[in-house]
Amino acid sequence: MSQAQKNSRDLSAALVMSSSDDDDGDSSVVVETRPKTKRPPLYKVLLLNDDYTPMEFVVAVLERFFGMNHAQAFEIMLTVHKKGVAVVGVFSHEIAETKVAQVMDFARQHQHPLQCTMEKE
Repeated sequence: MSQAQKNSRDLSAALVMSSSDDDDGDSSVVVETRPKTKRPPLYKVLLLNDDYTPMEFVVAVLERFFGMNHAQAFEIMLTVHKKGVAVVGVFSHEIAETKVAQVMDFARQHQHPLQCTMEKE
């Protein structure tokens, strides 16, 4: 028998002995635990009032990017106009970030100073 075969046999015997040493007759129960998952934090998308952006443009933005019907969009636009700010939606971070970027790009393309931001809920 070669030295490599002897080493392999000795290693196998050691593994068998160590696995049989662990069995002390105790019948333990393995309890499966479920990992606790947290919901991702949500972010409010806010529309800010300014003195230059036409109300009709704000309504169009709300309809286009936030899926509101005309009545809902008009109501939110009035809130922005009267209070200076309104929450226009609550989304995950990535979606909120995308909505803010879309609104800001659209406003710039149409040369309006409309501001849209997001903050953690």
